[in-house]
Amino acid sequence: MAGVSRRAVLGGALLGAAGVATGVAGAPLVRGWLGLDRLPVSGGYAAAADHLEAVANPAVSVHYYAQTAEPVVAFTFDDGPAPHWTPMVLDELDKAQVPATFFMVGRNLSEHAELVRGRLARHDVGSHSWQHDDLATKDLAQIGDDLDRTQSAIRQYTGRTATLFRPPYGHLGGSTLLAADQRGYDIVLWSMEMHENTYRNDPAGQARYIVESARPGSIILAHDAGGDQRLVTIRGLAAMFDGLRRRGFRLVTVSELLSTAAAKPSTSGQMPVRAVGPSR
Repeated sequence: MAGVSRRAVLGGALLGAAGVATGVAGAPLVRGWLGLDRLPVSGGYAAAADHLEAVANPAVSVHYYAQTAEPVVAFTFDDGPAPHWTPMVLDELDKAQVPATFFMVGRNLSEHAELVRGRLARHDVGSHSWQHDDLATKDLAQIGDDLDRTQSAIRQYTGRTATLFRPPYGHLGGSTLLAADQRGYDIVLWSMEMHENTYRNDPAGQARYIVESARPGSIILAHDAGGDQRLVTIRGLAAMFDGLRRRGFRLVTVSELLSTAAAKPSTSGQMPVRAVGPSR
């Protein structure tokens, strides 16, 4: 699907699902344009149009970044908590007095809650599913159970109630949207990410990329779980924080970032969404 944007693919998937369910003219053309003979895109249960009784809010929000003129950016860390990496990330955040947003995997939190106990005061906590399954391959009931189990763990081990949700791999099926809508979640994706394989032996280069590429409202994807490549990011965090502050940026949580968005955003001067590599 060269030349097809991430947003166009998502839009095509949802339009196609709606066309199949309601007979909207043109849905077969969308499927043909994408080169598919059936929906949903890349697997998954895209039943957004088949379960309208499940809609609880008129418009679930999906955020790639915040449209704002204020010089604010948000660091986000996915997949933890995990031994080794999560404490190192928290240490760097504490040293620089930087707030961040942790999208936690429920199973990891239940197994490693001691890693974050008493250390989240300045940070946001969001849901990242129970065990990092691709929710776009599941139906509404399965996704609902997954998100509720994750929310229960977040409440039990952090005392928080998550209002932010990031789907694993950034995959959004229709049922994922409905399940998030039912629970009043804002869905948070990202506009920038760490390129740890590119900068595997160059933490300073990784830091320069983030500092030079950030724009007002950027949501930056990083991880506090995974393989040794995570060290490239962790070793560069201090330089990233310092460099962004030197550029005049304020580092905030996703919740604070979204609150800065204009009530009536204009398309003029809109920050471009930067291309990202494969989601993790």
